[in-house]
Amino acid sequence: MSDRNQNVYLGNWREAPQNRWSFHHARELIPTANIPNQPDQICELHRTTSDLDGLHFIDGNGFQRSLATMLTEAWTDALCVLHKGSIVYEWCAPHYSGTDPHILFSVSKSVTGALAGVLVEQGRLTVDEQVSTYIPDAAGAAYGDCTVRHLLDMQVGLDFSEIYTGGNAQFNRYRVATGWNLPTPGEAAGDLRNFLITLGHSGTPHGHTFQYMSPNTDMLGLILEAASGECLSELLSKHIWRPMGAESDAYVTVDARGAPRAAGGICVLPRDLARFGQVMCGGGRFNDRQVIPGPWVEDCRSGGSRDAWQRGSMSDLLPNGKYRNQWYQTGNPAGAFCAIGIHGQWIYVDPAAEVVIVKVSSQPDPVDDALDTMLLQFYGSIVNALN
Repeated sequence: MSDRNQNVYLGNWREAPQNRWSFHHARELIPTANIPNQPDQICELHRTTSDLDGLHFIDGNGFQRSLATMLTEAWTDALCVLHKGSIVYEWCAPHYSGTDPHILFSVSKSVTGALAGVLVEQGRLTVDEQVSTYIPDAAGAAYGDCTVRHLLDMQVGLDFSEIYTGGNAQFNRYRVATGWNLPTPGEAAGDLRNFLITLGHSGTPHGHTFQYMSPNTDMLGLILEAASGECLSELLSKHIWRPMGAESDAYVTVDARGAPRAAGGICVLPRDLARFGQVMCGGGRFNDRQVIPGPWVEDCRSGGSRDAWQRGSMSDLLPNGKYRNQWYQTGNPAGAFCAIGIHGQWIYVDPAAEVVIVKVSSQPDPVDDALDTMLLQFYGSIVNALN
């Protein structure tokens, strides 16, 4: 743990330039729960040489860009590329050593979605069951009559606005409840569970439209805990972190009552995120162990509703895409799929080429659609260079 940065606090930790420090020191700002690895069973990643330093590609505007340019222009903190399970490229920014867990923001959703598949295989979770079966006090609110499947695929008819900037009052209450924002003077901080069970219905039928809303995954995290009788951090350690041979503990931010921020609060080393990406690339199998059930991984890659996706607001980024089990399908000919988090967090998986690309960042803006489009082109150029 490095010296405390006295200029960073809950009021500014997601803003630039403070985020270049805070995104890999979240545990010094927010309560967390540890996700232990197993130190005597670390799976070492082999390294092979590649010539990616000389990579150039033509972006959508016809301009030539280099790998070095993309690293700096895309506010990259670390980039790790695996090919056939070996590291072929690894880079960290001068301000980040890669040895402190970095916050994943909504890539956390994809980790949580993978964990859900483990509990489904164990018979402890049923995706067609209503949320209120696991969280009885959600009955009567929007979540009461939707299913776990609706949560997994972001198809809940929820009255909620996922607006990261501009002072949205509802979104700010949400972040206060998670412990991510300071309450305004006279405002009670509350907690995540009580915030979630008060959210109302938008009027859109559950299952009709892809609507990206982070509370869905936070509710999923509460359900995984209720279904298993274990904390989310314990589940992640037992079923993913230790079986895949992670080299370091991870952690997840929690609210004042210990509820996990499953939607965005998981913090990990870039190399461990690459290991997790390799699990998904290998059909759930890694280091001679089946970590995530193979049929669940295949469903992440190919299941889901194209119609619901097309009705949603993200089809411009992935026109042929879908969303399944908290993962994005790119819809490209190779069948690549990915996890995406605000401020520039990515796992990009091309199973056909056996390539995994992990990028963690401190992008100033939470969302930059033009940059995301360029990054997808960039990832495609890396895949082409390795095959």
